[in-house]
Amino acid sequence: MTLQQLDEYFRSFLNLEQYPGDPSLNGIQVENRDPAATEITKVAFAVDACQETIERAAAAGAQLLFVHHGFFWGQCQTITGAHGKRIRTLLDHDMALYACHIPLDANALVGNNYGLAQRLELQSLEPFGDWHGMTIGVGGTLSQPLSVAAVVQKLFPAGEQPLHVLPFGPEEIKRVAIVSGGAARELSQAIEQGYDAFITGEIGHEQYHQALEAGITVIAGGHYQTETVGVSLVMEKLAKEKGLETVFIQVPTGL
Repeated sequence: MTLQQLDEYFRSFLNLEQYPGDPSLNGIQVENRDPAATEITKVAFAVDACQETIERAAAAGAQLLFVHHGFFWGQCQTITGAHGKRIRTLLDHDMALYACHIPLDANALVGNNYGLAQRLELQSLEPFGDWHGMTIGVGGTLSQPLSVAAVVQKLFPAGEQPLHVLPFGPEEIKRVAIVSGGAARELSQAIEQGYDAFITGEIGHEQYHQALEAGITVIAGGHYQTETVGVSLVMEKLAKEKGLETVFIQVPTGL
């Protein structure tokens, strides 16, 4: 497939146009030399467009790197320093960069939040988490009440550990709200809507007493860990439907 064909494919289910408030420039951020003709046979996937992921994707022979966190965040940026080096590395290897930020958080098919909800087997799903006028998360009900430890195990079946757990809710959790990444402020919405637990990536100091006084459990699974979900699901979908070779570039930050 060419880059143009892949762009059409990704747009067919990622709904990039539905999130105009996203400061990320979703879609193709760096193209290869001939996006209409160059054949892409291998696609690398990663959470972040950093120097390490770019170099490892190039070493793996990928012609395209698909990431959740791309290069651009709504403002002009000079092509200098680390930013310039990243772009030069892509161009030197004729490798394109594709980014999908908020649309990948919110996507009901391959998104971070719905992917985590799928791991928990949540039922009666409903949109949750307003961010700048966009609903990006999901809430739902567990098929049976679970302890905090059981919820964590379902969230991270490979044995990863969350960064922080504030077990201030009921002993048996029933209703869960999810917004991956840096969504500490959405805790207030989970409290207002009566959820037993709120799952996100990272929280701040102020969320401790807020959760304690409201009687809600907070599971901060890690910004990185909660956002490997979407890129992995897109990777699986692409490999299954288009038969392209794929590789996941794992660069955990521990945050």
